[in-house]
Amino acid sequence: MWERYFAVQDLEQAIALLSEQGQQARIVAGATDLLLELERGARPGVTALIDISRVPGQDRIELDERGWIRLGPLVTHNHCALSPLTRQQAYALARACWEVGSPQIRNRAPVAGNLITASPANDSITPLMALGAEVTLRSAQRERSVPLQDFYTGVRRTVIRPDELLTSIAFPAPPPGSRSTFIKLGLRRAQAISLVNAAVVLQMDGERVRRAAITLGAVAPTIIHAEAAQASLEGRALDPAAIAEAAALAQAAASPIDDLRSSARYRSEMVRVCVLRALRDLAAGREKHGYPERPVALWGAQEPHRTSALAERTEHDPEQTIETTVNGRSFRFATGQHKSLLRLLREEGGLTGTKEGCAEGECGACTVLLDGMAVMACMVPAPRAHGAQIVTVEGLATDGKLHPIQQGFIDAGAVQCGYCTPGFLMSGAGLLLERPRPTPDEIRQSVTGNLCRCTGYYSIFQAFERAARLAEQAKHPEPTTSTARGG
Repeated sequence: MWERYFAVQDLEQAIALLSEQGQQARIVAGATDLLLELERGARPGVTALIDISRVPGQDRIELDERGWIRLGPLVTHNHCALSPLTRQQAYALARACWEVGSPQIRNRAPVAGNLITASPANDSITPLMALGAEVTLRSAQRERSVPLQDFYTGVRRTVIRPDELLTSIAFPAPPPGSRSTFIKLGLRRAQAISLVNAAVVLQMDGERVRRAAITLGAVAPTIIHAEAAQASLEGRALDPAAIAEAAALAQAAASPIDDLRSSARYRSEMVRVCVLRALRDLAAGREKHGYPERPVALWGAQEPHRTSALAERTEHDPEQTIETTVNGRSFRFATGQHKSLLRLLREEGGLTGTKEGCAEGECGACTVLLDGMAVMACMVPAPRAHGAQIVTVEGLATDGKLHPIQQGFIDAGAVQCGYCTPGFLMSGAGLLLERPRPTPDEIRQSVTGNLCRCTGYYSIFQAFERAARLAEQAKHPEPTTSTARGG
């Protein structure tokens, strides 16, 4: 899929490589979109990838000296979904990021990559535009800031140049009394592309709206502001009449299309409904209903999960060996540098427990732990394994003893055809590292990226519950009693 793969230690190295490689290079941070595009031949001419995913310090969400909230280029959707700063100051963004994909996808996919992909159905663009975000673009020659609303020129088109790197996303911290929310409509509850999404950010002056921002996704070539709807709210209380008028004006701002997922007519009506629901929730103070107190991330015991630095810059071409650790064993791969991690493990490593189901991050059968974090192996470039610690389903059992999640599946009769089972087991192992005593809701969150095509999930949920009890018993075994016998 590529000829040269560079893994860099800092952003300066990446910018220099972009300048040197020109149009044939692309940045890799998560690669959840790029890898699929390369597989499908949608990026002709791209022969070099520049991996910044292990540049330290770029996965932070911070309040800067200007009073702006700043996201580094490696901040993932899970970072946003769990960050106290975004949840308190920019709830619409946290909610949108939590709605993206599955825990495995959110662990790899950076918000910056979502912005650059530039699909009008991308979830994180909508709240960021409502929050007044801007992006910083750096090249070897200069640095410039671009308001997010000016960043897009059409469907999947932006103003970013081939030699530029998006180095930060920033927006002013909303003033006290501000509130926001995000509503998404998809064809299913998880792993769904938006049919419609809407972000609403309100600055309140007591009971009245001082300033409103309403942005809409998946209903125009780019994310749009519903300007008339915004203006209609200013100076008014959030009463039923004001809410209904704003929702109708938002509907009028949309220009959706018919496609395989929805008709334009349905999308148009759902714009009205989504904005109506968002404003009603904000008026009633229930905008956070359904959002977990602590979303499941599947990033292991480390919270938040942080990027580990590379010892040195590396280049992986057919001559460069990938050296990694899989299930506690050292592996040296002399071939497979151009593959996905899934195919490297299966075809070069002989570790066939990790399954290929969809090969596009939809089914979770290829879930593995990468540096302690659950990921879809089909969406990770093989060279990312260099210097990494990987656990596959073959590595769960230790010293001939099954992992609690494996024993739980046996006890609950949760193994059916078995094809999806390795992915469920890896998600379960990741969950138990993060939440030793998971609640039923946390169990359900943990498997939103795993599909079972045989039957229902009840026995799988029971297996997770059983595994948690087994793990707890192993940590705190009940004392045994013995009867002394005299002579």
